Amino acid sequence: MLRALAEHVGWEPGQAVAGGAGVGIACGLEKDARVATAAQVAVRNGLVRVTGLVTAYECGAVVNPLTVRNQVEGAVVMALGGAMYEAIEFTGGAITNGSFSSYRVPRFGDVPPVEVILLDRPDLPSAGAGETPMIAVAPAIAAAIASATGRRLRSLPLTRDGRLPG
Repeated sequence: MLRALAEHVGWEPGQAVAGGAGVGIACGLEKDARVATAAQVAVRNGLVRVTGLVTAYECGAVVNPLTVRNQVEGAVVMALGGAMYEAIEFTGGAITNGSFSSYRVPRFGDVPPVEVILLDRPDLPSAGAGETPMIAVAPAIAAAIASATGRRLRSLPLTRDGRLPG
């Protein structure tokens, strides 16, 4: 699955991408399902824009492909929020962004094209598609930022409202 995803997005280990662009891949295993995500980013003047996300997902037998695809897409967008924007802020022990108007989540303009590759394994029981697709998004974006900038970011969110920290 990982090799197929890398070939699909044209990624090779150690590949340098010119002009502030980067590609990163991450994978994981959860609840008997396997996921691999490739992220593409563009970094200009400290501003990070995720320009594409491709997730390959193997969850055993795929009973309803459209439902699984929709679940994976929703999980990827939810994970994009945690990777790039979402953070609870405190001042003096009190939450300062406790309302929807002050808590940053992805907006339509933040969501890049999301592609889903389903790997049907009718020889295995279905494992579901609710949360597992989320686990590879943040590390894939972090790897893409490292590819573009040479900086390894290791805490979430990776950016401060889309800007690199420090």
